[in-house]
Amino acid sequence: MEASLSPQQFNVTSYRTTTVAIITLDVFAGMWINAFIVCALFIAWVKKKTLNSNEKILLLLGCSRFWYLCFTWIYRFLSMIYPNFLYVQTIRQLVRSFTTFFNYSNLWISACLCGFYCIKIANFRNSFFIYLKVKIDRMVPWLLLGSEILALAIGIVISHLTETLENINNTSTSQGNFWEVTIRKDKHLFSSFLLSGFGYAASFMVVNFAAVSLLFSLWRHKRTMQTNSMKDLSVDAHIRAMKSVLSFLVMYSINFVCLILAIIYATKKENIMTLLIYIYLCAFPGVHSLILIFSNPKLEKALLKILSCVKCEFFMK
Repeated sequence: MEASLSPQQFNVTSYRTTTVAIITLDVFAGMWINAFIVCALFIAWVKKKTLNSNEKILLLLGCSRFWYLCFTWIYRFLSMIYPNFLYVQTIRQLVRSFTTFFNYSNLWISACLCGFYCIKIANFRNSFFIYLKVKIDRMVPWLLLGSEILALAIGIVISHLTETLENINNTSTSQGNFWEVTIRKDKHLFSSFLLSGFGYAASFMVVNFAAVSLLFSLWRHKRTMQTNSMKDLSVDAHIRAMKSVLSFLVMYSINFVCLILAIIYATKKENIMTLLIYIYLCAFPGVHSLILIFSNPKLEKALLKILSCVKCEFFMK
């Protein structure tokens, strides 16, 4: 007699299959987009033997997002389709550690990019801001190195706290030490959530400050132009940068909310809300990278060239 799935089992299986399918589409589209950025900039680097500061940030950002999406997909795929693999401590720890590291690397390099746009394009008379504008190109490699070190440190601590928490869950919960285990669990859970929230909030504040500063600079520059009845080519640069930064600000705000919700729902069973959160978190790196491509003339030209070649090949077949 053939075994049949109960309605509840069927719903769980259908939910997991749908989730993996949607996340897979998001992830592979984002990986392709960021792989294009990395390849295009790497080829330019080989040809010119150098990269400007903006290209250095984009190159590292593309790498971080590519590997973040890769390890995120591996973790989500294993947790939903082959959860037994995650019971192997080494596999679980490696995948989770790499996912956490590249997630924070992505967030902090994105914040560096917004800060770089603000310092390069905005125009303030403050002596410290002028000093930053002069020195920013030399500071970029150190900012990127600092972002990676910070992401690595936070990733290691959070992974350690998470592993410790899981070890506590696996310990004996007999009546004698139940309260002790509960207190230890709550302590590590709070520490993990607090550190995660701090990492997200700090990068979010940098992006907010950069966007607001750039908006104020554009508004003041336009008012000066109207007063003097003259045109300035730098307005176009302001507008292009503002479109990029403001679109990123809106997306980053939603991404920040989703990251906080992911922390809140981390200890709860997966449902339609967690599905929507994971879908957006996987879609964000690809969508924003696509915006960055079309706001960069060199990358846009290279992408359109590739698409035209693919189109010609398709119609020739």
